[in-house]
Amino acid sequence: MSVDIDPLVRPRLDSAGRPAQSPAWEAARTAAVQPGAPTAWLPFTVTRVRSEDDLLAAVSVRLAAYARHVPDLARQLQTPEPADLLTDTVILLARSKLDGSPLGTMRFQTNEHGPLPIEHSVPLPYRLTHRRLAEATRLGVTASSQGRLVKMALFKAFYLHCQQAGVDDMVIASRSPLDRHYRQLLFVDVFEPGFQVPLRHAANLPHAILRFEVGTAYQRWCAARHPLTDFMSHTAHPDLLGVGAPAAAPSAAH
Repeated sequence: MSVDIDPLVRPRLDSAGRPAQSPAWEAARTAAVQPGAPTAWLPFTVTRVRSEDDLLAAVSVRLAAYARHVPDLARQLQTPEPADLLTDTVILLARSKLDGSPLGTMRFQTNEHGPLPIEHSVPLPYRLTHRRLAEATRLGVTASSQGRLVKMALFKAFYLHCQQAGVDDMVIASRSPLDRHYRQLLFVDVFEPGFQVPLRHAANLPHAILRFEVGTAYQRWCAARHPLTDFMSHTAHPDLLGVGAPAAAPSAAH
């Protein structure tokens, strides 16, 4: 199911020049996990990268994942990237509770202090230029039986962080046919359907650019009777540790 939520008019701005949020949006933003939701424990933790060791672990997962699917790009990902060290970058890392091995990673940045990575390849439509945006990149999981669950947990951690940070839209770039997974989550096209952009930070491979409105997520998932609603909003996952708390950027590896 695809739901088009793109506004066709200019957003109403507050006194600070940010989009004015309605009471309905604010209510939805607090509905990440419903009060009294049952607790479920995962076989791994998801934390923010805060040390050089964590960063190198994330890079190792990233490299292995891209080597399986995009080997030309993987050759550029053998060491931490400059974007990993920016102060507004958040890198998530999933580690096994059994042995501490890294299982998955995701990086995201906001447009609070500068353009998103995709904006170095294509300008965004005007309707998004006054909205708080966060772009996820460098998603990678190990080739294990837990891969799908790890990916879901990373997405939930990204979603929770965006809620706590007041982000309006989550933005991703995805190649076909992988983009269908995001469309199933109710992401929608930023540009015309079928339009793809060669991305500078992804070896100039063509990607669809998709977005997901954070403030209406719960209502849309419920309306669609989405199978992930329970996981995303009706279950508390204490193993998603401190994903919304501020942290300094990790130091570069030497």
